[in-house]
Amino acid sequence: MKCRHCHNELEHVFLDLGHAPPSNAYLSASQLRAPETTFPLRLYVCDTCWLVQTEDYAAADELFSRDYAYFSSTSRSWLQHAATYVEKITDTLKLNRDSFVIEVASNDGYLLKNFVAADIPCLGVEPTNSTADAAEKIGVPVLRKFFGVETATGLAEAGKRADLICGNNVYAHVPDINDFTDGLRIALKEGGTINLEFPHLMNLIQLNQFDTVYHEHFSYLSLTTVVRIFAGAGLRIFDLEELPTHGGSLRIYGSHKNDPRQTQPTVTDMLEKESAYGLRDLPVYQGFQRKADKVKNDFLEFLLAQKRAGKSVAAYGAAAKGNTLMNYAGIKHDLIDFVCDAAPSKQNKFMPGNHMPVLHPDEIAKRKPDWVVILPWNIAAEVLQQQAQVKSWGGQFVIAVPEIKVLA
Repeated sequence: MKCRHCHNELEHVFLDLGHAPPSNAYLSASQLRAPETTFPLRLYVCDTCWLVQTEDYAAADELFSRDYAYFSSTSRSWLQHAATYVEKITDTLKLNRDSFVIEVASNDGYLLKNFVAADIPCLGVEPTNSTADAAEKIGVPVLRKFFGVETATGLAEAGKRADLICGNNVYAHVPDINDFTDGLRIALKEGGTINLEFPHLMNLIQLNQFDTVYHEHFSYLSLTTVVRIFAGAGLRIFDLEELPTHGGSLRIYGSHKNDPRQTQPTVTDMLEKESAYGLRDLPVYQGFQRKADKVKNDFLEFLLAQKRAGKSVAAYGAAAKGNTLMNYAGIKHDLIDFVCDAAPSKQNKFMPGNHMPVLHPDEIAKRKPDWVVILPWNIAAEVLQQQAQVKSWGGQFVIAVPEIKVLA
């Protein structure tokens, strides 16, 4: 296998989680009787450009299907994050009715609906029909395609180059990161701005966030690597923000390489911080497997202790994170009684791999478990607020990542 960016031969394994099904491939009852396809879930690190990437195995259209089950609008905190961003970037870039905004991987319109409400012309590029249908129902225009050079060229030829191209948590999801980045350049006006948000690899390593590894994430990104990828496409990163979302993310500000805006100290400071942490040296990558195994083993020990004590355990959030954790640990009905999720697209289906049924969140109040494991730990505060009644019967909340922690 070769690096998807620089084509260097890959030989260093960063993390091996065995075999697993795609994390968002939720199953119907009838599908439980059929064989389930699994793929290697293994990451390599390139010792030339330091891109961390999944082992090659599948095309993107096998992962992002028509009935893709992830809808961004399910999370209230994420909706607020999007609304706050739109207000800020509109003011910063002085966007108006004469501007044009493209969001790549626009999902169900969770972000672009704010531009629509502000009467700022926009377009979502989204390949999954289930989420695109939802976006169009709320007035968000959608181009139903994967983004890359071909799609960007079509937009440019149609006079639809953008003042702002934004993409939240899509950069890690693209199998051909060079083609995607070249597409950003083609679809961007001179003087335009690119905003991409992606989970920061340094946080993944520091905080043992191995459960953010799944097949739909083709890449795990540091600023060091993204600067290099942008430069190869004729683009430049001139600013960034550190965000608390998804366990710690970066929001980069990019432009054409000849853009007059000066590169801010935030960029050089982060590059120096990554270097000091060791992201340009192999040892920090080669030691991560031990950290992941400790999280898994500690979680199993916790669940076994509750089983021996006769306690009931439920899980909240049938998220990709939870699928990775539970499938790697081999957790099934014997240790967790049921899983709830607020997304209607997941309810009455079964989690991939472990086949646990996904129920409506109201089941928590009906069954009154002793423990609720919050699998999407990044929205733990939101879940604590929504499920505050758990404490009325003496129930407790717990997360497993970055370590076992009982939440007050």
